[in-house]
Amino acid sequence: MTPNTTFAPEGVIQPGAIKAEDAISAAKPAAVAGTDILTVKNLSKIFGPKPERAAELVKQGLGRNEIFEQTGNMVAVNDVSLSVKAGEIFVVMGLSGSGKSTLVRLLNRLIEPTSGQVILEGRDIAPMSTLELRAVRRKKMAMVFQSFALLPNRTVLDNIAYGLEVAGLKKPERYEIARAALTGVGLGSYEKMLPSELSGGMQQRVGLARALAVNPSVLLMDEAFSALDPLIRFEMQNELLRLQKEEQRTIVFISHDIEEAVKIGGRIGIMKDGCLIQVGTPAELIQSPADSYVRDFFRNVDVSRFLKASSLMTKVSGGLISCDVGTSSERYLNQLIDSGAECGYVCDESGRYQGCVTPASLHKTGTSPVRDALLRDVNAVSLDADLHELAGIALSQEHDVPVTDTAGRLAGVVSCRTILKQVMERRAA
Repeated sequence: MTPNTTFAPEGVIQPGAIKAEDAISAAKPAAVAGTDILTVKNLSKIFGPKPERAAELVKQGLGRNEIFEQTGNMVAVNDVSLSVKAGEIFVVMGLSGSGKSTLVRLLNRLIEPTSGQVILEGRDIAPMSTLELRAVRRKKMAMVFQSFALLPNRTVLDNIAYGLEVAGLKKPERYEIARAALTGVGLGSYEKMLPSELSGGMQQRVGLARALAVNPSVLLMDEAFSALDPLIRFEMQNELLRLQKEEQRTIVFISHDIEEAVKIGGRIGIMKDGCLIQVGTPAELIQSPADSYVRDFFRNVDVSRFLKASSLMTKVSGGLISCDVGTSSERYLNQLIDSGAECGYVCDESGRYQGCVTPASLHKTGTSPVRDALLRDVNAVSLDADLHELAGIALSQEHDVPVTDTAGRLAGVVSCRTILKQVMERRAA
């Protein structure tokens, strides 16, 4: 790898001799949402005088502490492989010393890997020259640190525009971009203030806006909210989620707080002793932890609010009825009986959920329209409905709970048995 020794202050984009028009990506995103934009393959970092010897001991199955005692080397990151999809917030979490902060610094080569690959938009950053690496950090992979790293003698607007300035953009253009980024984080009226005149939460928003101003392909956030007071931290988490909903950024977020991780993470990777133990959605980690280490992260967390209908539901098969609710009920009675389903979920031709029927309600209605057979006490929920909401419904109705998407289409059903099972498991824990 090409060594790199030229760094600007933390969180600040480094200057370099490349064309100004290449400094930002102001057009379409480089990757389609849902496709892999960042891939890590067998990435390792061993600190110390004899990394080769330590690497051999790793292959022999020795633990981190044993390797340190024998060689004086610390295995900070051990053979990590993962992928990050465009448009997702991928959270890496673990206890102190687990290797999560080292991992994020390996992604943009603030720390040089001992071995492995980091592939960004199809290109390995390992063989890049210093100038190429600077361009990646400027344009493709911005970083927000726990420390705000704002320049104290510059106004808020000039702090945000700094990376664009060193990239060679003229003042009117960089200020226009900086103002848009500042407005995006809710501080549009603070552009002339100095960092010292802002609260900690405001300063972190400025740091976030500075990173967003260069429109990076991937935004790295290393415990960016850890130094904030709890209420401000909660506010910043909500702000990040708001921005994510509007802009669909690709974010790798480092955290040691499981509540923060499950709140903002689309997927979470959990690290221990430099190894990546498990990757999954919050629901997958909660429902199917890889081991006791992963399970213990959730021991003191009310995870019921993170278990969503989207992760608990199943598809409707035999009980699905597609019809005009004005059609005669008797037309669908045999269809529902033959399916063996206790109830049927009625949708129109576009898949929009209309209501629930049973053989009894269809039989009772006879030749009357299906709409007259719809049960009035079967409530539908959204994909984001949590276990608390589902439990309240399951206790008041006997049929499975229908789940609809934002367009009102039937997405699936959650069985009352599944809901009650999850409730009992939470109480037992």
